[in-house]
Amino acid sequence: MAETKKTLRMSFGTETGTTVSFSFDNPKEGLTQGEIAAAMDDIIAKNIFLSIGGDLVEKKDAKIIDTVTTDMYDPA
Repeated sequence: MAETKKTLRMSFGTETGTTVSFSFDNPKEGLTQGEIAAAMDDIIAKNIFLSIGGDLVEKKDAKIIDTVTTDMYDPA
């Protein structure tokens, strides 16, 4: 049986020039590019997450990733 999973992955540039990504399972259906960009702006402005590369300073990328997993063997 196949199982489908959606994940929202947001990537940010840090003050040291590295890239850091955060993944969120089961994003809201119908999420728009504008809503994602606004959320990323809030994350940067409010300095919500800590990273080894320092503060998040820019939006790099955002993707909704669909993964389909098909179980090919069940020993039961």
